[in-house]
Amino acid sequence: MNGGANKIEVRALRKSFADKVVLDGLDLDVPTGKSLVVIGGSGTGKSVLIKNVIGLMNPDSGSIKIDGRETVGLVGADREPLLRKFGVLFQGAALFDSMSVWENVAFRLMADGGMDRQRARDVAVDKLAQVGLGPSVAERWPSDLSGGMQKRVGLARAIAAEPEILFFDEPTTGLDPSMGDVINDLIVKCVHELGATALTITHD
Repeated sequence: MNGGANKIEVRALRKSFADKVVLDGLDLDVPTGKSLVVIGGSGTGKSVLIKNVIGLMNPDSGSIKIDGRETVGLVGADREPLLRKFGVLFQGAALFDSMSVWENVAFRLMADGGMDRQRARDVAVDKLAQVGLGPSVAERWPSDLSGGMQKRVGLARAIAAEPEILFFDEPTTGLDPSMGDVINDLIVKCVHELGATALTITHD
């Protein structure tokens, strides 16, 4: 795609379920610091692609390299350093109902990074501000929020640990066009501010 180094390199990726071939020899490059969008209809393998890159699924064959390192087959402690590079905005926001908004945003900081609650809350409020949500939202519950606000919280959580790579899974699904535009603009803004590499899948 360009002459620079690639953050993500996928080669000859294959994945099938029973007799249904979903990915058939896929090649994909995502250059460092760039944003790539994969567009396609439902059932064309977009989510399967992103789940294989993240490691939620294992490919039948092929290669997935992050920063030049082969990741297929990495498990447990060998995979932990890789996962710390990632931030993910899931299709349905995937917020924890039993946690407040700020706890959702700061979940990884406390669980993986061992950050104390007060510091984690301060970071969460800052990240919420970056996606256009005021500090009063921090104490609310996900069920109290609109779909668009939940997506914003999901984006704040994705960027909370300032990851090197961001994955966006159908980020505007279920939103009206105007809110979809808002989320898209926020994604562009956050990716630019972080200097992150981004891979987005969408049917829109």
